[in-house]
Amino acid sequence: MKKMNPERAKAYFRLRTTLICIYLGIGVLVSFVVVLFAENLSSFTVMGIPLPYYMGSQGAIVTFIVLLFFNAIISDAVDKKFGLVPKDDPEEKDQAVNQ
Repeated sequence: MKKMNPERAKAYFRLRTTLICIYLGIGVLVSFVVVLFAENLSSFTVMGIPLPYYMGSQGAIVTFIVLLFFNAIISDAVDKKFGLVPKDDPEEKDQAVNQ
């Protein structure tokens, strides 16, 4: 891993922490808040099923899987932005294949 100056490392850590807090907030929202307000949310339907039941049966799981993919994509972008991942160099790939 490349060494970073302290300011840049602090900015990277702050961004990663903010993203993790957002992901955890979404997780709490789809797993606990829907249950807490189930009576009020039962008027909303998803595919003909009341929202609290849908979120309890499969909606939360689907949301967590989608969050995993978003996390992977966004993490790659953040790492590239801060220079933690080497940029793809087609010449390096050709040299590695030819050896």
